[in-house]
Amino acid sequence: MFRSSIRQKIVGIAAGLIILAVVTSLLSMVMAGRVGHLLDELTNRYIPAYGHLARVNVRALERSLAMRRMMMAKMQGPAEDASYETARKSFEEIEPLIKHEADAARQLIDAIIADPSTPSDNAALGRLDDRIDNAVNDLLVRLNAENKTLLEQIEAKDIAAARQTSLRADVLRDEFNTRVDAIRSDMLAQVAAAAATVMGAQQNAIIVSAVVTGIAAILGFVFAMLVGSGITGPVMRLLEGTRAVEAGKLDGSITITTQDEIGQLSAAFNRMIETLRNNQRIRETFGRYINPRIAEGLLDQPAIAATEGQRRVMTVMFCDMKGFTSLSEGVTPRGLVKIMNLYLSTMSEPIHAHRGIIDKYIGDAIMAYWGAPFVEENEQTHLAALAAIDMTGRVAQLRKDLPELLGVRAIPTDCDVRIGIATGEALVGSIGSEFMMSYTVLGDTVNLASRLEGANKYYGSRSLISEATAAGCADTIALREIDRLIVVGQTQPQTVFEIMGQKDALTPAQTLLCQHYAEGLAAYRARSWDDAARAFVAALEAVPGDGPSLALKARVESFRQNPPAPGWDGAWRLESK
Repeated sequence: MFRSSIRQKIVGIAAGLIILAVVTSLLSMVMAGRVGHLLDELTNRYIPAYGHLARVNVRALERSLAMRRMMMAKMQGPAEDASYETARKSFEEIEPLIKHEADAARQLIDAIIADPSTPSDNAALGRLDDRIDNAVNDLLVRLNAENKTLLEQIEAKDIAAARQTSLRADVLRDEFNTRVDAIRSDMLAQVAAAAATVMGAQQNAIIVSAVVTGIAAILGFVFAMLVGSGITGPVMRLLEGTRAVEAGKLDGSITITTQDEIGQLSAAFNRMIETLRNNQRIRETFGRYINPRIAEGLLDQPAIAATEGQRRVMTVMFCDMKGFTSLSEGVTPRGLVKIMNLYLSTMSEPIHAHRGIIDKYIGDAIMAYWGAPFVEENEQTHLAALAAIDMTGRVAQLRKDLPELLGVRAIPTDCDVRIGIATGEALVGSIGSEFMMSYTVLGDTVNLASRLEGANKYYGSRSLISEATAAGCADTIALREIDRLIVVGQTQPQTVFEIMGQKDALTPAQTLLCQHYAEGLAAYRARSWDDAARAFVAALEAVPGDGPSLALKARVESFRQNPPAPGWDGAWRLESK
């Protein structure tokens, strides 16, 4: 049944219910016909037979009354001859009526006995028939003989003899009436028995109809429940599976229990879930090579892959691992992979946490960017600076984790990070060839960020940012102006700043460092070499080993020996990347 279509199931249920209804109706009709047949026999045979027997009694009494009227008329003389004739006429007319009623009763009783389709006490009815025959053919014959003699005596006006004959006739008439009463009483019992049979049959018909109707209803309900559960069960499983998919759960499937349309729909649903699981695996795998937000955009909106590049203001970050070359020389290839995975994971988390897009890994370098459509333009510099602060804050833990990862007591070099951030107009979009595309950023801003990352080597700093980046995050980030640089590939100087931390979070030593460094930088640009040297020394006393202070102090000493040209504007040109 569960291999049938839904239409066939519904038609089957309807057909089954119709068949049950027809069977119930047929049984009811048969039972009703049976009751009707019994009731017809009761009405047209039993009761009329009893009526004929009752009228035999009545006719016998009427005949006796007519005889008495005749006697009274003769006793009163010729004046009552008319009454006598009337009574005699009535007397003579009643006799055939008695025989007619008796014969009619016998015919009905014989008809009941002869009908095998109805239950009846045929033996009792046969005895009744015999008793009627005896009463009519025996007692009535003798009574008629006495009545004839009585008529002759009355005609002869032999009143004394007539009285004697009348007494004998009364005895015969009483016996006849007694027998007829007994017959009628027994017939009444048969009528009652027939009525009880009719009532019993009617009651049985009601019970059978009720039972059959109940069985039909139960079978119909069971049928409907079986087929209904075969339909609603898979539908409910489909609904639960749909809700699970809506909630993002793609690890389940629906059990197929039918071969109908719902079973086919369930199979299609399972195939859809499998496709979604494959797509999810593709997304997860794709997201390991391309930023998940870019991957989502490329998968959900394939047209983005064909979008031409757009010029937008973007903030670009480059991060490199200090001492990577010397570190890689002392470990095995497997150990190097472990170091790279740990380092890149540690430094990538802050970028991801601050909504940055990791564009690519270049060896031990990380390139990331912020900007539309991923973040608002007015918050990109702030997020990039926060990511840089978080990244430098993880260096201490990275230094602890690397020896444990490699199984050594100490790493051969003191690792650190160098970060460069620049903000400006860049080309953004899907860039590449017909064979391969990459959603990335290009332009001078990208080059500047890369150069600033490299400039950390010269200044001994961790994170240098461009002037545009500093202008965008100065309200929330504590910065220190480092220098005016002309990086490789550019001709115009850039004011470069170092990220010190979040505002109002600097230590007193850092605050004093920034103050002395600013004094030294101003004196340096004014060519006051002695004042500049004293300021940078004071800065180093505040924070010993400060890289920018050491670099500028060394440069001041160099300018003391070889002063810059007269048109010097305070900018420093980097000769290497």
